[in-house]
Amino acid sequence: MNLKIKILTKDHKRNEFKCGKELLDNYFHKQAGQDARKSLSVCHVLVDEDADPNRVIGYYTLSNDSIPWEDFPAELTKKIPKTYSIPTALLGRLAIDESDQRKGYGEILLFDALEKSLEVSRNFGMVAVVVDPLDQKAIDFYKEYGFILIESTKKMFLPIETIRGLFPDEESEASVE
Repeated sequence: MNLKIKILTKDHKRNEFKCGKELLDNYFHKQAGQDARKSLSVCHVLVDEDADPNRVIGYYTLSNDSIPWEDFPAELTKKIPKTYSIPTALLGRLAIDESDQRKGYGEILLFDALEKSLEVSRNFGMVAVVVDPLDQKAIDFYKEYGFILIESTKKMFLPIETIRGLFPDEESEASVE
């Protein structure tokens, strides 16, 4: 097995992918490519290069986002000036094909998305990674990794500072005081 995470291309077999959630399947089949072409999001796919490099095991999308300042918990915004919104990355969708679920691939994709978001945060302002879970199963999955529920919106977030702690071996930049 030779797992790789790549950017979605027209060669990937989107129509064969089925995660069991109609909203996620339809998005991947019909919208993911269009969103990428319009620079609305980037879709990353997990494939096995040895078996079939075009068969999608799972996918996730990343895009820029912002959350209204008042929606974030006070302990996170007390040192942030009151602005219109807090800059974040949106992990918009994350799904694993039904035949590959419960094998740890969701964690692989999640950590890849978090690492990519951390890399971007070194060059652009970003306070957290946000997800908008579809159901209780998704909420439970993200809670396992420390995501915090925003009660008013039912979105969840993981602060960039927390993500930095997940990747301690990453090269750190000198902070400016």
